[in-house]
Amino acid sequence: MPEMETAAFETDLSLFKYDNLEQLPPAYRDLSEGERTERIEAALDELGDDVVILGHNYQRREIVEHADFVGDSYGLSREAAATDADYVIFGGVTFMAESADIITDASQSVILPSMEASCPMAGMAEALQVDAAWAELTAATDEEVIPITYMNSYADLKAFCAEQGGLVCTSSNAADAFEWAFDRGEKVLFLPDKYLGTNTAHELGMAEETVEWDPWDPESKDAIKAVDNDIILWEGYCQVHERFREHHVEQVRSDHPEANVVVHPECRREVVEAADVVGSTATITETVENADPGETWAIGTEIHLANHLDRWNPEVEVLPLCGDACMDCNAMRQIDPNYLTWVLEELLEGRERNVIEVDPETKERAGVAMDRMMEL
Repeated sequence: MPEMETAAFETDLSLFKYDNLEQLPPAYRDLSEGERTERIEAALDELGDDVVILGHNYQRREIVEHADFVGDSYGLSREAAATDADYVIFGGVTFMAESADIITDASQSVILPSMEASCPMAGMAEALQVDAAWAELTAATDEEVIPITYMNSYADLKAFCAEQGGLVCTSSNAADAFEWAFDRGEKVLFLPDKYLGTNTAHELGMAEETVEWDPWDPESKDAIKAVDNDIILWEGYCQVHERFREHHVEQVRSDHPEANVVVHPECRREVVEAADVVGSTATITETVENADPGETWAIGTEIHLANHLDRWNPEVEVLPLCGDACMDCNAMRQIDPNYLTWVLEELLEGRERNVIEVDPETKERAGVAMDRMMEL
């Protein structure tokens, strides 16, 4: 396993972290919705309190309708920590299952139904890659640099940030995390989402003090230039939120003059500026839930949450900001209900499939970064 240059632990690229994850057996690939629903419900009846299912807001209807809890990644991890279920099945992506494993008891197993559910944005900031950049940046300045990683990152990057004096943040508390960091240092390295970082810098009145660091373009990297700025933004982004453009907001306002627009802070700056409300998936959900009957809200986040909100709030007109194809997260879509059927029925046979287990050293360090966030 490769050694880190600036951190005292070993890690590997995300591609090689979970070589124990398995593909869906052929016998499960052609189940009808009715058949798998019946089998899922039968398995849950038999497993009872031994299992809890967590469904991220971006999961399809066939997953969230079986979930014990539906919400954002960290909220769901906290629900996992509060349960004494032996098995936590996370309907989300790999980094979310890792976060759940970090804060649940050692006696609990966290299961990710599909091996393909891996967030592209998390993969844009591999800990080994960040370690190399950190060596360059810190060598170029005598001032203290504090790393902050978004929750949407792998456990080893959370651990890296903890070791270097930093912490984790969510989309809801990013500004608080920045202020925490500036109380302890002169500069911030924020990763992996440059758009959330940009929007947070604007919120703090520091928009002119940012620079982007692109690890894939050696010719563009200049550590001396980068550390002349107070906020260094990693070149990463969400493949869904990056697709939204200002003209999508303009189009929905043209087609629906009465519409309000709510978007996620992972969106581009110009989209955030054009919206009426900006916030996390919890904020987006609360905004629609608290809307007056007859109001129209266009949703700028993953399509499945927009569909859920439309279904859950029939008195409000809910519109997708740029349509199904634009707003679909392929990683989240990998949690197929056929996979859920399979992992549940395997548990009935005493077999745990696709267990996500963070190694103890990384878990301890990553837990420190998450604890620091909780103290904000």
